[in-house]
Amino acid sequence: MTAATPVPSLWAPLRVGAFRALWFAQLASMLGTWMQTVGAQWVLVEAPDAAALVALVQVAATVPMLLLALPAGALADIMDRRRLLVGVQLFQLVVGTALSVLTALDLMPPALLLTFTFLLGSCLALTLPAYQASVQDLVPREQIRMVAALGGVAVNGARAVGPALAGLLLAQVGASVVFAVTALSALVFVVVLVCTRQASVAAKLPPERFAGALRAGGRYVRNSPVVRRMLLRVFLFVLPGAVIWALLPVVADELLDAGSTGFGLLLGSLGVGALLGAAVLPRVVARLSANQVLVVSAVLFAGSLVACVTVPSLPALVVLLVPAGMAWLLVLMGITGALQVFLPAWVRARGLSTFNVVFAGSQALGSLVWGLLAQWTGLFPTFIAAAVLMVAGAVTVRVWPLPDVAHWNRAAAVYWPEPTLTYDPDPQEGPVLVTVRYVVETEQEAEFLEAMEAVRLTRLRTGATSCTLYRDGADPTVFLLVQLFPTWEEHLRQHTGRLTVTDQEREERANAFAVEDLVGEHYFPVGRHRDLDD
Repeated sequence: MTAATPVPSLWAPLRVGAFRALWFAQLASMLGTWMQTVGAQWVLVEAPDAAALVALVQVAATVPMLLLALPAGALADIMDRRRLLVGVQLFQLVVGTALSVLTALDLMPPALLLTFTFLLGSCLALTLPAYQASVQDLVPREQIRMVAALGGVAVNGARAVGPALAGLLLAQVGASVVFAVTALSALVFVVVLVCTRQASVAAKLPPERFAGALRAGGRYVRNSPVVRRMLLRVFLFVLPGAVIWALLPVVADELLDAGSTGFGLLLGSLGVGALLGAAVLPRVVARLSANQVLVVSAVLFAGSLVACVTVPSLPALVVLLVPAGMAWLLVLMGITGALQVFLPAWVRARGLSTFNVVFAGSQALGSLVWGLLAQWTGLFPTFIAAAVLMVAGAVTVRVWPLPDVAHWNRAAAVYWPEPTLTYDPDPQEGPVLVTVRYVVETEQEAEFLEAMEAVRLTRLRTGATSCTLYRDGADPTVFLLVQLFPTWEEHLRQHTGRLTVTDQEREERANAFAVEDLVGEHYFPVGRHRDLDD
C-alpha cells in the first residue's frame, strides 16, 4: 500500500450549483444514449447474422469518436463551449426525433438504424470534450478527480437504469418510444445549458485557428510521455473489455434465453458495479497505487468474462458481472481523473479528446474483432480469449507502468520576459527561429544535457515544431538551443499561459548550470517584413 493525502468526498462537487445542473443534464443525456444503444441492439438481435450486426451497433456508436473527437477537442479549446454544446444538442434532438418517428412507421432497416446510431455517436463525440473541459472550471482543483468519478457515476448510473428501462419499454411499447427518450434527453440538456452561464476570461491573444489548434494538440500529446502512457493503459484495458459490451445481448439471448428484460438486467448489473466502484474510488485512491488498481481491476474483469460463458444462471451472472462494472469504473475514471488534473488548461479539451479517441478506437476495434470471432468460433472461445488478453495486459504494468505525477504543479506559469524587438511583427509571420545560448562547465555537462531533454520536450509540447540542442564546434562549453515555431503568434502563446509551474522548475534547473547570462534571440524570415531602414 502507498500513503496518500486525504481524498475529497465523491459528492463534494455537487455542492456547486452550476456543476450540479450540468451533471444532471449529463445523466439525462447518458440515459438517452444507453437506451438508444440497447434499443438498437435488441431490434437487430433477431436479424440474420445477429452477432455481427449487434456488435456493429457498438462500432457505429464509437467510430464517430475516432473521426470527430480530435476536431471536437480543438473546437472546444478555441470556441465558446456553451454555444458549441447547445448547437450539438439541438442536432441530437432532431436526429433522435427522426429515429423515433421512422421506427414507429416501420421504416427502419438495419442499415438505416446503424446510420442513425452513427449520427448520435457523432453528437456524443462533439459533446464530450467540451463538457469535460467546461465542468472542470466549476470546482476547486482538489475536486477534479471526483468530477471525473462523478462523470463515471452519470455514465454508469444511466447504464444501470437505462438498459432496464429500455427493456421494459421494448416489451411494453416498442423501440420507437425508447428512441424518443434520446430526443427528450437532448432537449433537457439544451434547457440546462441555456439556463447555466459561466464567467468568461479575457484572452491576451486571439483564439487559435482551427488547423493550428489541431496541430498544437497533436504536438502536445506526441511529446508528453505521461499522456502517451495513460493512453496505452486505456488501450490495453478496453480492447479485451469491449467484448462484454458488444456481445452481452447475444449471451442473454443464446446462452440464457433471458429476453430483452434479462439483457437489461445484465447491463444494469454492470452499471450497479460501476456505481459501487465510484463509491469506493476515494478509498481505493488513498490505499492503492494507480498500477495496483490496474492489476486488480483486470483480474476482476477477466473473471466476469469467464463467467459470461460458463454460468448458465441469469441471477448468478447478474451478481458475477458486478465486479466487471467496478473494474471498468476504477480504471477508466481513475485514468480520466488523472488526465484532467495533469492537462494544462490551454490544451485540456484536446488532451481529453485524444483519450476519447483511444477509448472509442479500442472499443470499436474490440467490438468488431470479438463480434467476427464469435461469428466464426462461438461465444465460449471468444470470451475466454478476451479474458486471457485482459490478464496479459495487466502483466505489462511491470514494463509500462503509469508514472506518479501527483506532485507535479500543473498551474499556468507566465515567467518569460517580453521579447525585445526593433519592430512589431505580424502574428502570422513565420516560421520564426528562437535560440538560447548556454555556457556550461565540462564537469556538469552530463547533468545539463539530462535537464535540457526535459526542456526540449516542454518546448515541443507548447508550440515549437522542432527543438534541438547544438554544441559549438570551436568551444565545447557553448551550447545553442534552436527552436522553430510556425508563426510568431505560436511562440507568443508560450509567453502567455501555455507553460506550467513544472515547466518553470525544469527550465530553472537547466538554467542553473549556465555560468554566463543566457542569451535569447528571435529570427524572422528575410523579405517577410519591411526593411527596418525604410
